[in-house]
Amino acid sequence: MKEAQTDLCTRYIRIFIVVSCYWVVSIATVFVNKTLLSGQSVALEAPLFITWFQCVVSFTICFSLSNTGGIPGVFNFPTGTPWRLEVVRKVIPLSLMFTLMIATNNLCLKYVGVSFYYIGRSLTTVFNVLFSWILLGQTTSLRCILCCAFVIFGFYLGVDQESLLDSFSLIGTIYGVVGSLMLSLYSIYTKKVLPSVNQEVWLLSYYNNAYSIILFLPLIIMNGEVHVLWNYNNFDSLCFWVQMVIGGVCGFAIGYVTSLQIKVTSPLTHNISGTAKACAQTIMATQWYSETKSSLWWTSNAIVLASSAMYARFKQIEMEVNSRRPVPEEKKSLV
Repeated sequence: MKEAQTDLCTRYIRIFIVVSCYWVVSIATVFVNKTLLSGQSVALEAPLFITWFQCVVSFTICFSLSNTGGIPGVFNFPTGTPWRLEVVRKVIPLSLMFTLMIATNNLCLKYVGVSFYYIGRSLTTVFNVLFSWILLGQTTSLRCILCCAFVIFGFYLGVDQESLLDSFSLIGTIYGVVGSLMLSLYSIYTKKVLPSVNQEVWLLSYYNNAYSIILFLPLIIMNGEVHVLWNYNNFDSLCFWVQMVIGGVCGFAIGYVTSLQIKVTSPLTHNISGTAKACAQTIMATQWYSETKSSLWWTSNAIVLASSAMYARFKQIEMEVNSRRPVPEEKKSLV
């Protein structure tokens, strides 16, 4: 009995530490990226170049871990190379979605405040339902659809209140919507591509960052950032490169702690943790930047957060019910 209680206590302590690490790394990543993209200390109007550099840092870390086999006693990094033609053919479409996803997310963060960032990207759940129906033929229950309707209402209310406070950015909100759309597509297609990399999430992250380094180059040119980079005067500043490397390390770390949180808890707990983290992040942002928000603005956040959490809970209940249903005889051979 004492051994069982000790094991349970150890497990709870481990879960607490992992969830805490996720909160700290995730919130720090958002604030670090906001400083890089909009702060006066960097003052570089080249958001896609900053995002590209973060991919370079993530790729460098993955490449090093791949060569060393991982971190002894912590985790083993799967073996694989992104430069095989067969791998490129299978993964490059997903990497294109990955590139557009992180590009639009950072562009959204550049133009909107951290406090509004979660609302600006809150339509991911809605797009998940829509694309699951269009691409996979999966239907959704009425109560989940109602949750999506409340998310849309909360998003609309948040945009309306943000515009009344004279802090609304149309281009930032558009990037947020596109980022939500790309995140939804990326999540769906990840399930189709993972078997090509032996279900190794780390290997997929390694490949995505490798291909994104190349895919970002034409986007940087089309966004007119070459001229900005050519005339930038702080490339010889140690402080600038330290901030850039910290941003890249944060980008890599958020992928690791997200996977770790899902591993030690569950996808549902991860969703709930992410929702609660977004609430804390919003409150911290309003205090950090000394922002004053209206009651309806806070109501919009509460609606989106509560609706997203309820959607995750309803989907978990549905998955549990479906897992208990008996499999027909004619389909058993396919399972």
